[in-house]
Amino acid sequence: MQIRVITIGKVKERYLQEGMSEYEKRLRPYVKLQVVELAEEKRPQTASPATESAAMEKEGERVLAALPEGSLLIALDVKGECWSSEELAASFRHWALSGQNYLTFVIGGDIGLSPAVLAKSTMRLSLSRMTFTHPMARLLLLEQVYRAFRILHGEPYHK
Repeated sequence: MQIRVITIGKVKERYLQEGMSEYEKRLRPYVKLQVVELAEEKRPQTASPATESAAMEKEGERVLAALPEGSLLIALDVKGECWSSEELAASFRHWALSGQNYLTFVIGGDIGLSPAVLAKSTMRLSLSRMTFTHPMARLLLLEQVYRAFRILHGEPYHK
């Protein structure tokens, strides 16, 4: 299975970079993983709603341009479905058995994902009802993907 994670913005915090690198390394035996970092649209801190909307649309265009042909798109969205780790593992199994071997997860920037990206997504997934920074969401996503593959392979992983 191939998984692409498209994110808006770079991770600046070293501890998060180290955690992501660790999970990327741990995932190598299970999947071909590619992380694509796209530029965050520059805007003033006190941007108007119209400026933020325009920035979100530009980021969305870059996300859509980075989507691989034939990939199933899963948008990380606070309003998405909340799954357990076991449900995520079962979904990976279902997708693989149905021939869907290319998945793309997309994590928006601090202003979220554009309506165009959300409309193109097959599903919306929420990591929690709590709010996390976008870099933390990326780390949590990688950890949960790793945990799901450990579950699928019947390998131990703390509960």
